[in-house]
Amino acid sequence: MDSKKREALEAAGWKFGDAGDFLELTEEERQIVEFRLMVGRGVRRVRENHHLTQQQLADRIGSTQSRVAKIEAASREVSLDLMLRGFFSAGGRLTDLLSNPQSPSPSDRSGPRRAKARDRST
Repeated sequence: MDSKKREALEAAGWKFGDAGDFLELTEEERQIVEFRLMVGRGVRRVRENHHLTQQQLADRIGSTQSRVAKIEAASREVSLDLMLRGFFSAGGRLTDLLSNPQSPSPSDRSGPRRAKARDRST
């Protein structure tokens, strides 16, 4: 974004941040979200590298194709246990997950939003 445009937006009361800022996530919550995204992306990457369909992976983990799609989307409806089971059943190794996280860069997630007062007294 053009620096002059950003300065003008900030002067008008806009604040730049990411989804975690907007949702007021704690650092621990941010880490959990990032881990879920890392595992979901890893499942898809390993599944595709092993030329498996979502249905084939679902059969391996005793689940459904739609559940595998939710795993790959890092849906909160899916437990981390099932996400990791999908990753390992697709042929992934722990070292694969840790060495190739493919996290989005902060610039991919940030955008303007209105600043608001936060009351942390409760």
